[in-house]
Amino acid sequence: MTDKQEWWTAPAESESGRLIMVTGRKDITEFRNNPRFKYRVELNWHYEGDASGMPDKATSEMMEQVQERLCEVFRRDPVAVLTGIFTGDNERNWIFYTLSTNIFGRKLNESLSDLPLLPLEVYCENDSQWSAYDEMTEAEVNID
Repeated sequence: MTDKQEWWTAPAESESGRLIMVTGRKDITEFRNNPRFKYRVELNWHYEGDASGMPDKATSEMMEQVQERLCEVFRRDPVAVLTGIFTGDNERNWIFYTLSTNIFGRKLNESLSDLPLLPLEVYCENDSQWSAYDEMTEAEVNID
């Protein structure tokens, strides 16, 4: 799998009408074309945000550390790919596609084991058509 990554970021609105920044990965073709990458994993972190619903600096820095660790573990062992990040309305969501929820869980625990206990929730679903990814890409703003 390639180390080249292409991302986009765009503003969106939560169900409650608050700002959410959506960041999506473009260069996922090799994962999407692999029928084994059919499980969508959502890793959620609820936090006490500022007045706009965004995380404070300390929380943001810890989130960045979590993301870097997860990206590194899946770069070394590409059993999952980070495809989207949603931040705002007092919540951060990382969206992955994986070939195994069991392996994903093991890698998640290994990569974060030396950090303090984090308020993470995990949700998994079968999304072999990558429908949720397609829906997320509708938020991308194309400037031509």
